[in-house]
Amino acid sequence: MSLTPAFLDELRARTSLSALIGKTTKLTKAGREHKGCCPFHNEKTPSFYVNDDKGFYHCFGCSAHGDAIRWMTDQRGLPFIDAVKELAQAAGMEMPAQDKRSAERAEKAQSLHGLMQAAADWFRAQLEGLEGAAGRELLARRGISADTARTFGFGFAPDARGKLRSALKSFGDAMLIEAGLLISVEGKEPYDRFRGRLMIPIRDARGRVIAFGGRIIGDGEPKYLNSPDTPLFDKGRTLYNLDRASPAARKADRVFVVEGYMDAIALAQAGIGETVAPLGTALTEHQLERLWRMVDVPTLCFDGDNAGQKAAIRAAHRALPMLAPGRSLSFVTLPEGQDPDDLIRAKGAGAFEVCVREAVPLVDRLWAHELAAEPMTTPEQRAGFRARMGELAKTIVDPVVRSEYQAEFRRRYDEQFAAPARKAFEPRAPFTPRRPGQKWTPPPLPVTEDAKAFRAAGVDPVIAKAVLAGLIRHPAEIARHMEVLGSLRMADGALGRLFEAVVDVALEDRALDSARLVTILRNSGFEAVARDLLRADTMPYSFTQPIGDEARAREDLDEAIAILVAGPEVNAALADATAAMQARFTDEAFERQVALVREKQALELRLANLVQSNEDARAFGSEDD
Repeated sequence: MSLTPAFLDELRARTSLSALIGKTTKLTKAGREHKGCCPFHNEKTPSFYVNDDKGFYHCFGCSAHGDAIRWMTDQRGLPFIDAVKELAQAAGMEMPAQDKRSAERAEKAQSLHGLMQAAADWFRAQLEGLEGAAGRELLARRGISADTARTFGFGFAPDARGKLRSALKSFGDAMLIEAGLLISVEGKEPYDRFRGRLMIPIRDARGRVIAFGGRIIGDGEPKYLNSPDTPLFDKGRTLYNLDRASPAARKADRVFVVEGYMDAIALAQAGIGETVAPLGTALTEHQLERLWRMVDVPTLCFDGDNAGQKAAIRAAHRALPMLAPGRSLSFVTLPEGQDPDDLIRAKGAGAFEVCVREAVPLVDRLWAHELAAEPMTTPEQRAGFRARMGELAKTIVDPVVRSEYQAEFRRRYDEQFAAPARKAFEPRAPFTPRRPGQKWTPPPLPVTEDAKAFRAAGVDPVIAKAVLAGLIRHPAEIARHMEVLGSLRMADGALGRLFEAVVDVALEDRALDSARLVTILRNSGFEAVARDLLRADTMPYSFTQPIGDEARAREDLDEAIAILVAGPEVNAALADATAAMQARFTDEAFERQVALVREKQALELRLANLVQSNEDARAFGSEDD
């Protein structure tokens, strides 16, 4: 079958989008459009608009956007081809002819769907009959109501080798084997796969039975037995309860992932229908993608035992390469030894919601797991931990998310293990905005000539260049530091002129970003000096780099400005103390000189720490790794 762009365009043109969406979402006329409350997230004020002329819907609240086909796949949960078929049938259009092989596959799938539904009906009849008493007792012990049992289609497979085969003999052994209902052994008669088990139908996104899960009644192994992979069923691509959870998840704007069928069923019975479960395997990439089509941050609620927590970490590691802006996972830790089913039966849905409110984001789960993996008492252990976190961050494909994780891991490492943080530089009084057109003037210079002299001569040009580069990278910081930046004006002529130009441009437009500021400077004749300042390889500071942790860069820029301003005053005071001691040696003059030498050394150490801070940041990798 070939779905050409022309066919799809004709299909969209023949479909009234407002009528299609209006079947499940209340819409009202709003000019040439229709509007209503968005079906993809909870809202009270309508922000969801449908435009029939242009053939698309858009939500200004959550940014959901698409056409008729996208509506069927995202809101109804249908596969693409099924969405097209349903829309084509409603529009009175013939689907393009299938090639012979495609037609044969479709016919076989249709026959298999019929077989699986017939099997589900037969299993359900057995549960309601005399032989199903043990199954009904098990449901009662697990607290499953009769209504829930009917809703989820529970059945019973008698403990016999050929009853299902006999009941469905009209389909033939070959089809029963292909559907995974019979086991074929060479040289022997095929026999029923499911025997003496409570049967749970597994459905696809459209609600069609595609497989079964069977729970043993009494003792025996395996406790749960799933259908094998078949033309209808791929356990790595299927999530149990997806057909019911999809609409519930979009309405609630959340979806929970639990370990097994009974957990999902117990939560649904308690009113939490937005729950799915993998089918006896770790979460796969395909299953994660399916979850992210429902909500941006699915919540994993695995059991509180060691196996459950290991499964959660495996899922976290598998999700890392697939993260995207806004797309992540969160994790609920249940009481040790309990699964959601246990918790619901013991304490009700409220106890589960309490756990949900304490869910932690993916980054927290990863950090806590690696931090607890081994002691952190030696430098080697801490270095190993830092390396592991850096490697985890590097697995993230999206460069923006990867950079954020590297910065977050770096920040947490510093807080966990670094020496006590240096005292943050506190900016002076808030900057007073200028009147429109008013030229910037620097703050008053020191009163005395001697003060003027040491302020002019004492500015360290290396730090001054770094600070100026940082201000160009982060123009929003200029207004915060206007009271203390007058000393930059006293640096060498070119640097001082560039500083005044930067300040004037930045304060004319308080929303100016770095790229626009650089463009203006280049157009104003400062291209060469600006280019030299912004070469990332010439200055080893976080605030001079084009990428990195924004919060760390601002903090380091604060510190650099504090060092820049304090340096000339310390140098001048030390020169005065040295001259005084040379004129007349006293204990007091000597102690004063020693104190000022130590203060100068402290400033040098603070400057060295800024360099070390940037080197530590690189240890966690960079966006270019």
